[in-house]
Amino acid sequence: MNRLASETSPYLRQHAHNPVDWYPWGAEAFDRARHENRPVLLSVGYSACHWCHVMAHESFEDDVTAKELNDRFVSIKVDREERPDVDAVYMEAVQAMTGSGGWPMTVFLTPDGRPFFGGTYFPPRDGPGMPSFRRVLDAVDDVWHNRRDEVDRQADALAEAIDRRTRVPQDLLARAGDEADDPGSQSVALLTSAAAELAARFDATWGGFGPAPKFPQTQLVELCLRHHRLTGGASSLAMATTTLGAMAAGGIYDHVGGGFARYSTDAAWTVPHFEKMLYDQAALVRAYLHAWQVTGEARWLQVVEETVAYVLRELASPGGGLYSAQDADSEGEEGRFYVWTPAEFATALGPELAAIASDWYGVTEAGNFEGRNILRRPLGAELGRPDVVEEARRRLFEARSRRVHPGLDDKVLTEWNAMFGSSLAEAAGATGRPDWRDAAVRIGEFLLAELRDTDTGRWLRSWQGGRARHLAYAGDYAWLVDFFTRLAELTGKVLWLEHARETALSMLELFTGEGTLLYTTGNDAEQLVVRPLDILDGAVPAANGVAATALLRLGALRADDALVDAGASLLRTLSRVASEYPLACANSVAASELSGGGITEVVIPGDRPDLLTTARARFEPTMVLAWGEPTSSPLWAGRDEGRAYVCRRFVCRSPATTPDELAQRLDDELVAARAVMATRGP
Repeated sequence: MNRLASETSPYLRQHAHNPVDWYPWGAEAFDRARHENRPVLLSVGYSACHWCHVMAHESFEDDVTAKELNDRFVSIKVDREERPDVDAVYMEAVQAMTGSGGWPMTVFLTPDGRPFFGGTYFPPRDGPGMPSFRRVLDAVDDVWHNRRDEVDRQADALAEAIDRRTRVPQDLLARAGDEADDPGSQSVALLTSAAAELAARFDATWGGFGPAPKFPQTQLVELCLRHHRLTGGASSLAMATTTLGAMAAGGIYDHVGGGFARYSTDAAWTVPHFEKMLYDQAALVRAYLHAWQVTGEARWLQVVEETVAYVLRELASPGGGLYSAQDADSEGEEGRFYVWTPAEFATALGPELAAIASDWYGVTEAGNFEGRNILRRPLGAELGRPDVVEEARRRLFEARSRRVHPGLDDKVLTEWNAMFGSSLAEAAGATGRPDWRDAAVRIGEFLLAELRDTDTGRWLRSWQGGRARHLAYAGDYAWLVDFFTRLAELTGKVLWLEHARETALSMLELFTGEGTLLYTTGNDAEQLVVRPLDILDGAVPAANGVAATALLRLGALRADDALVDAGASLLRTLSRVASEYPLACANSVAASELSGGGITEVVIPGDRPDLLTTARARFEPTMVLAWGEPTSSPLWAGRDEGRAYVCRRFVCRSPATTPDELAQRLDDELVAARAVMATRGP
């Protein structure tokens, strides 16, 4: 057993019994590398990563390979989900060296942490265009001992490349204060530019934006819904609904148990990479919820309900937090838990029901995945199930529950929990479901109880088995601010606004860097080769765009000019980057609307659940909602109970006393916002 046995990361503990003498990331490993003049092997992955498991089995569990590593290198294993800073820095190096990246990530470092060679997966034997892992080890060992000057030159060059790739270009920062760069003046142009680029990339048949492999890219779907709301454009709505419909019909969606796999390997969304990640569920719940609010179509709400049910059933910890992921593999096979043969259908359902369900889900003898069937619906087919199919689905779920389940990554990550909690809070308000409200509150209470340092109040990144570790990052803080603000809107409780404000102020103090942008790591964190900035969206939205939205919304609810100014300052810088790369900064483009058209402030004093229902049922991404316990904010000054006040920048329309009147006031606000935005259009 090596040093990984006591780690909180399930991914690291999976390697605790490897013959490799693994170290976790830390000073001990680098001190040994310096003392013994050895290069460092850095291996980065995550627990639900199929090819990480493959390389582990082929190489890290192999005694001969392990001996070479132990004799020549200091080996470090990192969970990218616990240490996104380490992952981001060295992924930039791999992409600079190879032009692409992915996991497992394999990087060789000097004892001072500079990378000099790397790649992703290396096989156990030489293949066409790909050397074996042991051949790579031999080559690195040779150059380390016999051509050290080349190692140093390469390490210096890569360190400079990482620094360039992780910094905002100085010309953009220098121009970020210009009036022309005000996000309000650019919001229409940014949305229009993004919508045009999406249309050029759109797959009109199967949805999505680009060729296979296809990821959900919910931020791009959200941009389409935003553009439709602001312009009334039918094409942007069609791009969103076509994509959402194709994904919900496809094999990327779990038709038996709910929830989405990570991505599809084909254009038709049929064959997924079967791992299920919490952050994907968070983003997809929000996208389908918004589609339901825009269209009123029950199929979108069905997906929301089944995805939330999956998360609260399969990923919920006993204390209220949510686990990170389920693996792609079970019984040594990718997707084994999810696929079916006709014989398995017949055993679970009986011949008559099996025939009906096979027709509904497209089950055949030939199958569509290695002789088995991934369940899916035909493109454009009805998602709502008739009673007989629903009975079949229930029995299939019971039969599947007796299979060996995929591995569970049982660490609780602050960022991903806040992401899902934020989506769940919004969904609870929109649907009026008290069980979802209670679950969202439990997530918030768990984070407050378990993910803060008890002495300093500093937020931490990861919790597992009663232990919290690793200083939280800007993304953790940004999503916490958003989540706590939405809990305040959901519950009407002032304490959530106080938690949001406290977290926001800490975020600005810990992470603010050049040009008002937030660094990924706090000023109290370990210094890596470079200090990364998170401005481009990836698997999760970039921290800076999330922070801008969260600060503007919280600032509006509290009438706190300092928070509003901080959010606007972030947007001024981000708008320059977003104008160059709108789809890579989709969250920042969406946030620009908050500054462009302004935030709609709705205040509902007293006990008027009918008015709350009206406000929450709509897709109003620029709205904040104050109700319940009043605060000292001017939003509450002089308000009469039993009425709804709709305001923008503290200028209010006449109060509404009925749901119809409130709906009309909100319609009027949208018309006004469109008019304002039109004057700022391209």
